[in-house]
Amino acid sequence: MNKRTLRRACVALAAVSSLALTATACGGTTKEDVKSENSGGANTGGKADPNAATKKGLTVGFLPKQVNNPYFTSADKGGEAALKELGSSYKEVGPSSATDTAGQVSYVNTLTQQQVDAMAVSAQDPGALCTALKQAMSNGIKVVTYDSDTNPECRNAFISQASGEDLGRTEVQLLAQQIGYKGEIAILSAAQTATNQNAWIGFMKEELKDPKYKDVKLVKVAYGNDDAQQSFQQTQGLLQEYPNLKGIISPTTVGIKAAAQYLSGSKYKGKVKLTGLGTPNDMRKYVKNGTVDAFELWDPAKLGALAAQTAVALSSGQITGKEGETFKAGGASYTIGANGVITLGKPTVFDAKNIDQFNF
Repeated sequence: MNKRTLRRACVALAAVSSLALTATACGGTTKEDVKSENSGGANTGGKADPNAATKKGLTVGFLPKQVNNPYFTSADKGGEAALKELGSSYKEVGPSSATDTAGQVSYVNTLTQQQVDAMAVSAQDPGALCTALKQAMSNGIKVVTYDSDTNPECRNAFISQASGEDLGRTEVQLLAQQIGYKGEIAILSAAQTATNQNAWIGFMKEELKDPKYKDVKLVKVAYGNDDAQQSFQQTQGLLQEYPNLKGIISPTTVGIKAAAQYLSGSKYKGKVKLTGLGTPNDMRKYVKNGTVDAFELWDPAKLGALAAQTAVALSSGQITGKEGETFKAGGASYTIGANGVITLGKPTVFDAKNIDQFNF
């Protein structure tokens, strides 16, 4: 039985179930990237054997939203390094535009024709790739989504950057440390209807109920609509409305960059603390000029590495993508959560000491 026929035979035995998923944002910042935290189910197939040997000589194709994008370059290099360590091969294909959904579909088909063992995909659209990805899975190819998910039935597992709870709570923890657990704070969010932002803000408010924040007061949640100019103006407005403001959390890369730009050119530089979710390349100069002490996001290299390790674990039969299954990757143990989601872990904090180690 040749490789392709064997794959088809195995897949014919696989059961497919639907589980809800938790989606997170590319960059974790915009409403477009996160569609729903409960929108379906992951694919599972066969029975997991956690003691199965890790296969070597596999080929895993990485399909980012956009090639030559520093964020995805970092993520995919992380995947490449992980595969090399596991004795398997890496290849990367993908469109040059982050809005070329048809191009992504074409690349999925190409990887399927090339009979890769698994593919790691950051989807530009949750549904547009489904037909092609289902065809890939019907050929025995394991599909892992990372950074940006598809509909759950179109992949075996999704690698989530961080949980919404971790993102919300750690941003409060980071700012509270910077202001000495005392003073008025505000939040500069994206759109008022952004599902991910609102979920994170909900966890921020929960975190603030802890008695250790008794002297920290959240005075306002402002919205910059992920527009640089609006976010800049909202920052200015917050400081005019609340002259005693001690800190701002902006859980959006657009918002935190705009707020940093305003603060760096104002009398509030270094006096009003700013943190949130940003990219090192956007925030580097504001960290180095003293406007921002620290902010956070996830490390895309670790995200790519976990996508690769999950692809190998799936291909080796150690997991199927079902809730409750566990596997080891990179020295850590991961458990597949509800909805077929595997969470990378708590976000990475960037400050003056480590920011030059990252390029995205």
